[in-house]
Amino acid sequence: MAQPLAKKDDDRDDEAEYSPFLGIEKGAVLQEARVFNDPQLDARRCSQVITKLLYLLNQGESFTKVEATEVFFSVTKLFQSRDIGLRRMVYLIIKELSPSADEVIIVTSSLMKDMNSKTDMYRANAIRVLCRITDGTLLTQIERYLKQAIVDKNPVVASAALVSGIHLLQTNPEIVKRWSNEVQESVQSRAALVQFHALALLHQIRQNDRLAVSKLVTSLTRGTVRSPLAQCLLIRYTSQVIRESGNVQTGDRPFYDYLEGCLRHKVEMVIFEAARAITELHGVTPRELTPAITVLQLFLSSSKPVLRFAAVRTLNKASFFSFYSTTQCVAMTHPVPVTNCNIDMESLISDQNRSIATLAITTLLKTGNESSVDRLMKQITNFMSDIADEFKIVVVEAIRSLCLKFPLKFRALMNFLSNILREEGGFEYKKAIVDSIVILIRDIPDAKESGLLHLCEFIEDCEFTYLSTQILHFLGIEGPKTSDPSKYIRYIYNRVHLENATVRASAVSTLAKFGALVDSLKPRVFILLRRCLFDSDDEVRDRATLYLNTLGGDGSVIETDNDVKDFLFGSLDVPLVNLETSLKNYEASEEPFDIKSVPKEVKSQPLAEKKAQSKKPTGLGVPPTGPASTVDAYETLLSSIPEFSNFGKLFKSSAPKSVPKEVKSQPLAEKKAQSKKPTGLGAPPTGPASTVDAYETLLSSIPEFSNFGKLFKSSAPVELTEPETEYAVNVVKHIFDSHVVFQYNCTNTIPEQLLEDVIVVVDASEAEEFSEVASRSLRSLPYDTPGQTFLAFEKPEGIPAVGKFTNLLRFIVKEVPVFNFKNAWESMGADFERVDEYGLGPRENLTEAVNAVISLLGMQPCEGTEAVASNSRSHTCVLSGVYIGNVKVLVRLLFGIDSSSKEVAMKLTVRSEDAAVSDAIHEIVASG
Repeated sequence: MAQPLAKKDDDRDDEAEYSPFLGIEKGAVLQEARVFNDPQLDARRCSQVITKLLYLLNQGESFTKVEATEVFFSVTKLFQSRDIGLRRMVYLIIKELSPSADEVIIVTSSLMKDMNSKTDMYRANAIRVLCRITDGTLLTQIERYLKQAIVDKNPVVASAALVSGIHLLQTNPEIVKRWSNEVQESVQSRAALVQFHALALLHQIRQNDRLAVSKLVTSLTRGTVRSPLAQCLLIRYTSQVIRESGNVQTGDRPFYDYLEGCLRHKVEMVIFEAARAITELHGVTPRELTPAITVLQLFLSSSKPVLRFAAVRTLNKASFFSFYSTTQCVAMTHPVPVTNCNIDMESLISDQNRSIATLAITTLLKTGNESSVDRLMKQITNFMSDIADEFKIVVVEAIRSLCLKFPLKFRALMNFLSNILREEGGFEYKKAIVDSIVILIRDIPDAKESGLLHLCEFIEDCEFTYLSTQILHFLGIEGPKTSDPSKYIRYIYNRVHLENATVRASAVSTLAKFGALVDSLKPRVFILLRRCLFDSDDEVRDRATLYLNTLGGDGSVIETDNDVKDFLFGSLDVPLVNLETSLKNYEASEEPFDIKSVPKEVKSQPLAEKKAQSKKPTGLGVPPTGPASTVDAYETLLSSIPEFSNFGKLFKSSAPKSVPKEVKSQPLAEKKAQSKKPTGLGAPPTGPASTVDAYETLLSSIPEFSNFGKLFKSSAPVELTEPETEYAVNVVKHIFDSHVVFQYNCTNTIPEQLLEDVIVVVDASEAEEFSEVASRSLRSLPYDTPGQTFLAFEKPEGIPAVGKFTNLLRFIVKEVPVFNFKNAWESMGADFERVDEYGLGPRENLTEAVNAVISLLGMQPCEGTEAVASNSRSHTCVLSGVYIGNVKVLVRLLFGIDSSSKEVAMKLTVRSEDAAVSDAIHEIVASG
């Protein structure tokens, strides 16, 4: 009996991996929405359908205007139901659909009826929805009701009206400002939430008038606010007034007494807000800071984790300013008040909440004195093994700051960094340690030699190529300047034998630096570099050859040591971007390339130009990108104008700039149409010569059209599809002497589909004088990647010909991902299922293992299962794909990682339509 029970538990685990909403499709849910029209409404089923619609909307699913309108009309019929739960769902869906102004009229009467209902829940929600969907005209009609609701006896209704006023203030400020008397009255309400919302709205109404805000704070700090939430809000407004007053003198600082009085409030939330406000005051003095620190010190020993976290986080921020003030101002005459809490914070190092412990550690590192460093290091050593990498990075940065604050303690701190560098950890964590050691070496001269040796020991077992190359580069700069550079040679040369090609090449460069800068080491370095000439990697051999030749290790005579050092280690005084551009534009000639011709100024790239470059299409249809082609096109254009023909050779042309005379709002449909327009040569022409030249280059590169002769003219793009369609197509007509070529620029706007064999079929029955002579289809059209398909007609010679062409877009649609993996898995069946388990060896984490298997199989992850939760010890990933021969394949991967050894185990289950394919997938994993 035990075995079936275990099987049942396994099935439950599998079911728990799937959300009830995963895989639902918009079309299916819209079909279910027809239940809203049933004569006998099923309240429970209607609520479920609305929940699905809300899920789709909140997941970013877009509804077309027709779909949204149909759902909106159907939902309005649910007002006849008396089910309170369903009515609340109706309010939510109406707000989320955000109907247009024409549709608002349909539901306004029902909402206004609910706004005057005897049921308070109806009244409150109706107010929220009306204020969300209303415009200025309707708002004036219901303004009287909203004013009454603000002072309503029911706190739920009053809060709904006040919150709606906060939202309406952004769109209809003049109307909301007329409610000041009612809002002022609500500030005196006995309901805590009403007072809180009323104060927030009243402050927003007056926020642009500093004097009015100051008067508001003055009146309310006299004790009229009783709500803890409202009092926290008032403390923030008080802090704002103090900051804007600009006076930091203790006796003249306004409202400080009020903040200090709030430290004795009976509600912990208010006490903390006041303490935080005092610690953040500009120019706060120790006398002002002491009461707040005392309160926070009491919170440190609280039994509530949230209070401990809040206190230590506030002290951490306060210690940041104290720490940097002590490092920059030696003549400071008073101690840092935060240090009074150090004993309490030391007890938090062992707190079960790792966030609290990390903040306590970093605060102690900032506020600790030189005598407490050794004790802190002992406590931190035990602490580091229990926290995640992101917390460790924070601690490492704090230790670096402490070492810079107390340079004489560098040995203890450097040894600590060296020890944790040898422990397990991810790339970001190890990089933070290496960066800290490098900074300490640069800023503390006495730490150089010990720090370099720590780095040398680290690269003996470093698994990150980037860090190895970074350390080798740094070693080449600092190593030759030490008292005994020879002791680093062994570590560097070991990399040539034991590492990958990238690290080996970096080690060769570092050896060359030692040979160039330390004469006594040059013969030994030459021997080592000659051994590198037999390396299996081209880069390593080339570098070794270059350095031997430059340093004279191959028997050649070099000019001077200064020339060698400048060549190998001299700084490049021109930006690499400018050098790259100049080399691309250089044309081979008898005159050699001169680096002095490279400009040294780096021009900032306009944001609009960066965005335009990121959206440029690839392949056919790409406009000329090289500067030379643009200059030639402009020169051709200008030389054809008689007034400018004698101006000589064109030197330079700027990028186009448009200066609009007025700003006009753009209709939504027009924006959608522009977002779907293909870029590249499908875009409107920007210059006659440049566009014709670019089009002619494109067409002449296509064999079917290469013999048509010189291009006479190209039209502007003509849109063939509506903005709301799923596939955007426009056409450009290219006119030759005897032919017309239609270039159809196509864009697929559906992420889930891949279009293949795309072609535009043209009906030329009304253009009998034209005959089709050639065509070029588009093999593949992925999502949001513009592509072109072409069709050529021969036109009669002599007389102008006119014809009407009807266009039909034909293609093969392939659904890329599987939307409901569970259904697909079950429908596939277990006839050709193959299951096996594999060991993937040690991995840094499960994310690395999942990505490696996905890359190996080349299949598509489904339902977002490629994402692995941080620090997860197990994970399930599902994949789909099509094998050779158009055989569908589904894969389920179960991963598990051992927390100590980092060994990853994987269970692979394959289902397909062919047993041989299922076996082949397992063979791929076994061999990979």
